[in-house]
Parts: sequence; C-alpha cells; structure tokens
Amino acid sequence: MRPLKACAFLFLSGCFQAANIDWVSADGPENQAGSESKVGISFRYRLEQVEQAGFDRDALASTLRGRLNFLTGSLGGFSAFVELDYVAQVGSDRYNAGGGNTPDRAQYPVVADPKGEDLNQSYLQYQSDRWKTRLGRQRIIINNARFVGNVGWRQNEQTYDAWSVEGSATGEIDYSLAYVGKVNRIYGNDVPAGDQKHDTYLLNATRQFERVGKLAVYWFDIDNEDDPSVSNRTWGLRLTGQTELERSHFTYALEYARQTETGDNPVPYDADYYRLDLSWGPEYAQVFAGFESLGGQEGDAGQAFRTPLATLHAFNGWADRFSTTPEAGLEDVFVGVKGPLNQWSWYVAYHDFAAESGAAGYGSEIDVSFSRRFADHYGVLLKFADFKGASAAYADTTKLWLQLTADF
Repeated sequence: MRPLKACAFLFLSGCFQAANIDWVSADGPENQAGSESKVGISFRYRLEQVEQAGFDRDALASTLRGRLNFLTGSLGGFSAFVELDYVAQVGSDRYNAGGGNTPDRAQYPVVADPKGEDLNQSYLQYQSDRWKTRLGRQRIIINNARFVGNVGWRQNEQTYDAWSVEGSATGEIDYSLAYVGKVNRIYGNDVPAGDQKHDTYLLNATRQFERVGKLAVYWFDIDNEDDPSVSNRTWGLRLTGQTELERSHFTYALEYARQTETGDNPVPYDADYYRLDLSWGPEYAQVFAGFESLGGQEGDAGQAFRTPLATLHAFNGWADRFSTTPEAGLEDVFVGVKGPLNQWSWYVAYHDFAAESGAAGYGSEIDVSFSRRFADHYGVLLKFADFKGASAAYADTTKLWLQLTADF
C-alpha cells in the first residue's frame, strides 16, 4: 500500500465512518444486526448455448452451482460470514471456460463458467447503529455496477479481498470507502487470470435531493499490479430520479465520468464516459431508451475508456461482444420495453453499436428474456441474445440460456 494514499484513506475512514456499497444479494445476508446465526443454501443450474462465427463448433455448457453460507450471530457488534461455492459440469462440457482453464477446447466459443470449488466470501464485520466495516473477502457493488461490481451473472462471481467501511455521517450524505488488495475474478483460482493483485481505492458518496433525485459522486483509483495496462483513475457524477405520473411513472439517469491512466500503465491517456437512461410507462409496459459512450482514439491502442471491475454483462448487450472497449471507443444506442405478464416478467431490447472515434459501425443486437419466481424459493429464466456484426472483427453471435434457481 502506498504510504501517502494509505494515510489519506485511513484519515477519511476515521472522519466519515461511512460507505455506500450495496451488499444485498439473493444468496447473502441483507441484515447483519441480528443476534441469531443463519445458514443459507442455494442452487443455480444453467444451460448455455453459443453459436459464434469463426469457431468450428457451437458451445453447449451445462453447469450447476451450489452455494452454502453461514452468518454468525452478533456479539458486541462483531460477526463473521463465510460462503462456499462449487460449480459442477452436468452433462455437456462442450465449451471453452476461458481464462486458460480449458486450453484443449479452443474450437468452442467461451462460456466463462469453469468448474471447481471457491471460497466466495469470508469476512469479519463490526456494525454499530450508523456504520459498519468489513475485513476480508467480500462482494462489492457500487451504484449500478458499471464501474465496480460482482459479475453476478457468471456462476463463479467476482469478489474482493478488501477492507471497507459504510454508513452515514450526517443523515443526508452516505459515503463509501474500500481498499482492495486482490480481485478474485470469474475464472477461478486455478489459473493466473483468476486472481489479480491490486492496490486499489474506491470512494463513493451519495445524497438525495428533494424533487431532483439522487446524486452520486465517485473516485476510483484502480491499480492492477498484475495487468498494469488496465490501471486507471476515474472520477464521475451520476444523477438518478423518478417522477410519478397518472397511472405511470418516468425515470431517468444521467452520468459523466473522466478517466486517466494510473499506476504502472505504460500508455498516458484521458477519456470520457457519458450515459443517459430514460424510462416511461405503466408497470405492465415500460418503454426505455438510452445512450452510452466510452471514449477512445482510432488507431491509438490503450487509450480507450475501460471498466475492468464492472459487471459487464448488464451493459452493451447480453452477447458480451464488448467486454473490452474497442480502441476507437464505443457508442451504444438502445431502446426497449419491459413489464410483467401475469406472474412472468418480460424484456425486449435493441442495441446499435458504433465507434466513438471515427465512423466505423460495430453491429446491432436484440435481447429477449422471460422470467418467473415460484413459491418464494424457486425461479426460471429464459434468455436470448442475437448479435449481428458489421465486420469480421465483431463476429455474429447467438446465445440462448435456460436457468433454474432454488434458494433457502
């Protein structure tokens, strides 16, 4: 840990005793204040098929994740939490698990769900009435997970070996502070790509303004010691709000961020990020549209806006064709509609992708999903993504998922 930054971080945490990291998960503890110990268990089965131009074979992955966690009771505000995962291949293993896990399956597209066991979370916590702190391996999700998230869509989620503090100093402003020493990525701990050393600082503050919305201000210093090329320093602003109308409501989100290199990144650069989200309609059919721009420089590698800790699957289409920002940047214009149908939820979206720098087009994508919960503990999800590339560099890709869940 760099001495000056570490001192500043400790000073801030002592002053604010605060953070705004979202810890809530369907498989994890939502309230740490209880005095009783708790055990949780969940299962998630997924069948994923991928057809991608340029590969000899289509991928078909059949995987089952079992998750077991244990939360101790609180003693004087102190508690502990541990969570174990195991991902098994059930039937078909005709896929490349990515990250170097299956070098003998290069003929298949990547489905990044390697088999094996994982210590997903393991931390000690202290909680008072106004703040709490955690030390150890933990889930971190900040704001909408566009910059820092848990990649929860994959069977082996991304977690952080970190120290964090969260709370509220004034009753109006929430703060977030976290120091990350290692990122445990979705590829597992059997390959070098699965664990990366960090010297990373994450700060976030939010405040609710009446009749305007919620403003988030953030500063992320991401120093990846194992892959310096993605090290970056980002600051930004995000405003979200909702207006109730007669029989409908209107929601919006506006965001801007600025990014530069940091740490041992060999390429000096600066890049901008913009995002606009709009949604309107009654609950049964909400129309949404938006625009996202990640800056880049056509012909100059290493200068694109990057988000190496993001939950990427939630952005820029479910086909995951832009897990790395192109060197010319990325512009994503999207429109869709979503809502409930009896006990089901449905979603349809269309994306158009182009370069932020230059005039190149990348392609377009259609995403569709249907999902439902049963008897409080069970769920089913059908999901489809169809990406049509505009060049050989962005190959046509079609993905289909069937997912079944049970949590107790």
